[in-house]
Amino acid sequence: METSRDDFVIALRSAFLKKGTQQRFSLLSLIFFSIILLILGSFNIKAIDYTKVAIKEIVYRSSFVVSVPENLLKEGYLTIQNHKRLYKENEKNKSELATLKAKDLLNEFIILENQRLKDIVDDYLVKSDTIIAKVLRDKGSPFLRSIIINKGSKHKINLGMVVMDGTYLVGKVIEVNYLSSRVLLLSDLNSKIPVIVEPNAVFSILSGTGKDYGIIQYSKKYEDIKNESVIYTSGAGSLFKAGIPIGKINNNFLDDKKNVEFFSDFSQLRFVKVLSFLKSETK
Repeated sequence: METSRDDFVIALRSAFLKKGTQQRFSLLSLIFFSIILLILGSFNIKAIDYTKVAIKEIVYRSSFVVSVPENLLKEGYLTIQNHKRLYKENEKNKSELATLKAKDLLNEFIILENQRLKDIVDDYLVKSDTIIAKVLRDKGSPFLRSIIINKGSKHKINLGMVVMDGTYLVGKVIEVNYLSSRVLLLSDLNSKIPVIVEPNAVFSILSGTGKDYGIIQYSKKYEDIKNESVIYTSGAGSLFKAGIPIGKINNNFLDDKKNVEFFSDFSQLRFVKVLSFLKSETK
């Protein structure tokens, strides 16, 4: 009988020592202890108050100590992420900087190449001061299309100066008086200037027709000139600076000629710009 009771005690002790039982026992003990504290806390007992303060202090201190590794891990993670972000931004900036340097080198090469080509073709030109002139009268006859402007030699107007409507070429000065000058328009029958037709880079001659349009003549690549192609001055013959826009090809006429529709309406000219492009003395 005594042996049976000892076996029962041993079995009960083993059961309580098992992990699951230990956890349940600890939880129950904590619950009972909390209930007891709540009940005793309703009474004004100093020992209980001191115990509650001590428990709170232990809990706060324990929470702080436990949170230290977590905070360190969090700060370390944020530091690593920030480092990665800065590294990526730095790599991106380095790539953009390399691209900009390459573009700068390319632009520098283009500038040097342009200067070299200008040296070859002797096309170093300097733009003179622009003179704004008012159109006084239009000598509108079928065979003479010209305008009179209110500036002459007094205002430093010279023969051959370029006359423009904004950025578009309209003609050149062919007669200079003291207070006035005569400008031959591109549409005049006597007007013939070297041009280039883009985008196919066709060099040709633009002739006036005595009407409100011009015509392309003397081109070796006549078939390469397409409708809506743009006409610019070619700079050949040193008559005009290269690259001044004039008009575009308009094949809507009934004939098979390459007719040029001017960008400027010569019948509506009120003010024009008069200037010249002179060869530079220094290169």
